[in-house]
Amino acid sequence: MGHRSRRGKGLAQARLQRRCRGRTPQQDHGKRTSAMSTSPLFNNKVLVVNQKAKLIEVTNQYSVSDADGNVIAHVNEVGQSKAKKLLRVVTSVDQFLTHKLEITDATGAVVLALTRPAKVFKSTVIVGDATGNELGRIVQENVFGKISFGLEVGGRKIGAIKAENWRAWDFAIEDADGREVARVTKKFVGLAKAMFTTADNYVVEIHDDLSQPLASLVVAAALSIDTALKQDSKL
Repeated sequence: MGHRSRRGKGLAQARLQRRCRGRTPQQDHGKRTSAMSTSPLFNNKVLVVNQKAKLIEVTNQYSVSDADGNVIAHVNEVGQSKAKKLLRVVTSVDQFLTHKLEITDATGAVVLALTRPAKVFKSTVIVGDATGNELGRIVQENVFGKISFGLEVGGRKIGAIKAENWRAWDFAIEDADGREVARVTKKFVGLAKAMFTTADNYVVEIHDDLSQPLASLVVAAALSIDTALKQDSKL
């Protein structure tokens, strides 16, 4: 009798703990969306991206600033072994290697995680949140002509990034209706010339307030152009 009583009490406590800490997928999504919405990455209309110069550029690293020059995020390539770094130096197979990026805020907390699997012709970038849950994908749509990438969630296209002028760093980012919601460029008259003293800087200009997951895919696409997207083209 005592054994059954203790067992029943234990089951009741377990159920109570599950109710206390249990969350539905919708609640979890809402919590992640709320956390991302507080990041300066999604609250600034202008992001200035600086690719830090290196003597031998084998590890991609960026800083992201607001229009006033305050650093609000970093983009770091992670998961590279010494062998992979050496391979990138002595060969030209970079585009066939898997790349992983972490976008962190100024405190070092991960906001977005990007993975571009090894590719042969067309590339795909998987965009995830800080906990590894997939938010969507950036999928290369063509190989020839002006390169474009679809922004997809669950196989459904919700936007695109189009290279209007690849060499001049002129990219339009559109929503599902083809309306431009952001632009990536090296020309932005609203910023001080000091922010463009090197060729490593480019600007992400976001025109509208974007909802999730489009906001995350737009930021991810803009911040991964050089590492995950632009290197795929030799135009």
